[in-house]
Amino acid sequence: MELLPEETERFVRAMVPDRDDTLREMETHGEDIGFPTVGPAVGGFLRLVARMVDAERIFEFGSGFGYSAYWFAAALPEDGEIVLTEHDPDELDEAREYLARGGYADRAVFEEGDAFETVERYDGPFDVVLVDCHKDGYPDAFDAVREKVAEGGVVVADNAMESGAQDFHAILELLEGRDPGDVDDQTRGIADYLRTVRDDPAFETVGVPLGQGLALSYRT
Repeated sequence: MELLPEETERFVRAMVPDRDDTLREMETHGEDIGFPTVGPAVGGFLRLVARMVDAERIFEFGSGFGYSAYWFAAALPEDGEIVLTEHDPDELDEAREYLARGGYADRAVFEEGDAFETVERYDGPFDVVLVDCHKDGYPDAFDAVREKVAEGGVVVADNAMESGAQDFHAILELLEGRDPGDVDDQTRGIADYLRTVRDDPAFETVGVPLGQGLALSYRT
């Protein structure tokens, strides 16, 4: 599925912010190991969102080797905090190394294990939350942080349109109130998440066709 026409995609690529050597190395590393990072266009958008809400605390559901966290960390003040969560200890070690190289280790907390168990140990408020875990877990992730998002804060869900693990056309039918028949858990999870944030009166949500699709939810 082509999310953006070719000319629009070219424009998006042309507007990508400058990246330092560490970010470029992370992008190459992701390509080499087949790890699907959010990419520079989404990374720049995430950093901008954090700047626009004057973020001081950020929580990530799923951090991998720290690519999105690296973008976020640049927007935090020196006494800010970003909580990275990751099951794979090797990837978390890589995240530690990369963020240290960027000068951001002092504002990063590295949590190995289940993100849902981790977030229970943290009090809010969080100014930005990134949901980028297993797709059938998206609704539970929102439930876990809904009351911990600051007023004026945002929740960003990656892979709102595609990830290779869901059926986008079935998601659309579910969002539009039609029954697409049997759908897999990944597709159902994304659709349930999108309906939940769209219909929640405490949040205002828009879809952003960057990367593999984002849902941006602002807490009013």
